Amino acid sequence: MSDKALILSLSELTQNDSDEVGGKNASLGEMIATLEAQGIRVPGGFATTAAAYWRFIDDNGLRDPIAEAMGKLKSDQSNLKSVGAEVRGMIEKGHWPEDLEHAIVEAYDEMRRETGRKELDVAVRSSATAEDLPSASFAGQLETYLNIRGHEALLAACRNCYASLFTNRAIAYRERQGFDHLQIALSVGVQRMVRSDKAGSGVMFSLDTETGYPGVVLINAAWGLGETVVQGSVDPDEYHVFKPLLAQAKPEGPLLPIIERRLGGKEIKLVYARKKGDESPARTVETTKKERAAFVLSDPEILTLGRWGALIEAHYGKPMDIEWAKDGESGDLFIVQARPETVHSQRANEPFRSWRLVSRGKKLVEGVAIGDSVATGAVRVLKSPEESGKLRQGDVLVTGMTDPDWVPVMKKAAALVTDQGGRTSHAAIVSRELGLTAVVGAGDASSSLKDGQEVTVSCAEGQRGFVYEGESEVEVSETDPDEVEDTRTDIMINLANPGAAYRWWRLPAKGIGLARIEFIIGNDIKVHPLALMHPDRVEDKAARKTMAELIRGYEDGATFFVDRMARGIARLAAAQWPNPAIVRLSDFKTNEYAGLIGGRGFEPKEANPMLGWRGASRYVDGPYAEAFALECAAVRRAREEIGLENIRVMIPFCRTVDEADRVLATMAEHGLVRGKAGLEIYMMVEIPSNVILARDFGARVDGFSIGTNDLTQLVLGVDRDNDLLASLFDARDPAVKAAIAELLEKARDVGVKTGLCGQAPSDHPEFAAFLVEQGIDSISVSPDSFMAVKRIVARAEAKKGSRDE
Repeated sequence: MSDKALILSLSELTQNDSDEVGGKNASLGEMIATLEAQGIRVPGGFATTAAAYWRFIDDNGLRDPIAEAMGKLKSDQSNLKSVGAEVRGMIEKGHWPEDLEHAIVEAYDEMRRETGRKELDVAVRSSATAEDLPSASFAGQLETYLNIRGHEALLAACRNCYASLFTNRAIAYRERQGFDHLQIALSVGVQRMVRSDKAGSGVMFSLDTETGYPGVVLINAAWGLGETVVQGSVDPDEYHVFKPLLAQAKPEGPLLPIIERRLGGKEIKLVYARKKGDESPARTVETTKKERAAFVLSDPEILTLGRWGALIEAHYGKPMDIEWAKDGESGDLFIVQARPETVHSQRANEPFRSWRLVSRGKKLVEGVAIGDSVATGAVRVLKSPEESGKLRQGDVLVTGMTDPDWVPVMKKAAALVTDQGGRTSHAAIVSRELGLTAVVGAGDASSSLKDGQEVTVSCAEGQRGFVYEGESEVEVSETDPDEVEDTRTDIMINLANPGAAYRWWRLPAKGIGLARIEFIIGNDIKVHPLALMHPDRVEDKAARKTMAELIRGYEDGATFFVDRMARGIARLAAAQWPNPAIVRLSDFKTNEYAGLIGGRGFEPKEANPMLGWRGASRYVDGPYAEAFALECAAVRRAREEIGLENIRVMIPFCRTVDEADRVLATMAEHGLVRGKAGLEIYMMVEIPSNVILARDFGARVDGFSIGTNDLTQLVLGVDRDNDLLASLFDARDPAVKAAIAELLEKARDVGVKTGLCGQAPSDHPEFAAFLVEQGIDSISVSPDSFMAVKRIVARAEAKKGSRDE
């Protein structure tokens, strides 16, 4: 390649050419050269080189004036705005060297001739020569111009791209990274436009952006051109594709490893301007009601993008941040950008840190959680970066939407809360890079939260982030998963929230010992299943309206329930794949079911719901039986269609052997047959009858899981919710321990696996030692207790081993 080349075709480039054309353009050329053969489509085009940039700068005599202007930048960057404007103004007034102008125009005309169009619409993108390094990313700091047509508009867009090397946020970023402003050049990439204004576009990452979990491709999608997703001005659809099963998936099914498929608001979209001569080549319009209620991508398209994301990651050997677009004229998908992910790839060897709220005030607003930390501070509502002087160090920055001009302001904040934005917006990306606790897409935060109000911003509770009134008490723990001793007893974790499941992927757990689906019902589905099946029987008009909003995008309530439940279960199981995930079927009490939307008309009032119509007794016959069929359908979809065959099923609160037989028969009628496709069925042991007849129950299931709360309550006859009896409620009581020892002995007799799920082993080391002494197979605890319990069990096993020798 000539050092003096001014223009190069993207097809000539490889990733080794980043010094000449920047990381972004080099990556496009690399994908065209190496990945198109694997089916990945990348729009063709050309790139100006670093030599062209310096030719422009030198022909206009700008090196010394730029250096002089940048030398005036104060250390606190208080004059950043004026310095940036001065440098950009110099570049925007520059003239094109004749040969460079001719080269750009001729390359554009060649593209026009190849496509047979008189006036070709192109995308003009900036690519810095220090961009997209493993430790740095200029994402969102440089300009992109869409729907550019004709010579004059193209040359103006290219000049503006050069000027964007000195946007305020780009200057601030280089200062923070220690880059020399005059050692970085800019390449302009010119690509044929993908007509996503007539379809959709978005961003995808080849890992989970909040936790670094490598098992998924995360895809965001919105209608129209992709800038709305990148800028965070729209609430996009979100899809998670499970990478380990992609090789087995086919576009036509039946295996569709899409473990999350969530409908976004998508209230606006960016489309082409109405006519030539409009002030901007693109305009923002409101989406239709039909568009807001529809998913942007079909399942086959989601799988295609997921597969492409995994292929791109494998080719580069690192997690990737990728932009995609769908052409509304041809229906084809395209990759328009790909760069290294620069946050979690740098944190791979850091200790595992987790935050937990010990107390919390009234919930004020909620949105999408960015990261998994917690921060407190005083609210400062700002309308624009120009108001940055109002923000004090450690304040909680609240605004409608952040674009990258906010970066210098964000650096002073303890946390960020925005009305708009999604997980792949620039605001989210920058917050991750800064290590800033952030909640985006919170709706009305800028009007609900008041200046000076003390709040806690929590991203430690899963996918949803919350802002609470006052300063909450927070516990922070830090551990190194690599330092954990191995144990004979399998230490597993209890999970309930699919949105938080990925957080724990680095723990060396042996799977999920208890996955509670009640959380999915109560926090994601939110509606009583029978109300979803029979909305006509719900008398409350407000409840019916809420139900209609929740099931938007679904055929009916039953379809909504099965889909949300299946994907929630699948996300829990995916986080610990390929280790087992034991999913307990629903065990709400009647009062808890009644508290769901539309639930009161479907539940009886019981004097003692704890001992009433709960667990297995609801499944076989009676009014809940048809809802239980939906639970079974959801488990089947998670296992058979989505493909998470590590899912086991557990029956809770089963009182008699006859009831166990009837439940197993009902499950089989709904397609959940013990042993079929490797399905294992477990049973909770929480009633004395389960212990007394353990051999009979054991002949019907593959494993037992001891529920210490209910078993203690029923062995001792103590209401666990009665404060007056709290001193008597103790799983270490000799009677409870005798019941557990008896169960473990009988389970061994019939060859049934045994486990315990509860806090007692973490609260009481001697109880963990007792379980080890009795030969239990597994202990399942909350993730934040995992490390402590693992160590306790290791010591207990070592002590037991020394006695046995």
